[in-house]
Amino acid sequence: MSIAIRPVRSAAEIAACFPVMRTLRPQLTGVAELTERVTRQFGQGYHLLAAWSGDALVGAAGYRMQENLIRGRFCYVDDLVVAEHCRRSGYGAILLDAVAQQARAAGCRRLTLDTGLDNLLGQRFYFRYGMLPASLRFGMELD
Repeated sequence: MSIAIRPVRSAAEIAACFPVMRTLRPQLTGVAELTERVTRQFGQGYHLLAAWSGDALVGAAGYRMQENLIRGRFCYVDDLVVAEHCRRSGYGAILLDAVAQQARAAGCRRLTLDTGLDNLLGQRFYFRYGMLPASLRFGMELD
């Protein structure tokens, strides 16, 4: 079956992303929280693409264009997720291709994302896609 990649804009479209997005972000408490947070992030330059197979949402990719002194203008992928039953079917690569196309159109020369050190399957996918580790990010919780 063919895949259609469409931008997510409305609250109903955001809500449709919840079951898939929850597999990546299990801390989300429900549709209302996802809708509120994504809507707020839209105002901060966040974009969300959804992958549809017929009437079923099978994946999503959230990203934003950024610029800093180390990378120049780049696209940061905040979220990339494919429904568990659809993994290993090429949907992740199709979503990343769509994000890369948007990034190129916006003048970005680099696609960047973070993944957990324990996400070995994700890391394997990123290597196969042609992405290489470029840094080690450090962080800490602020009280």
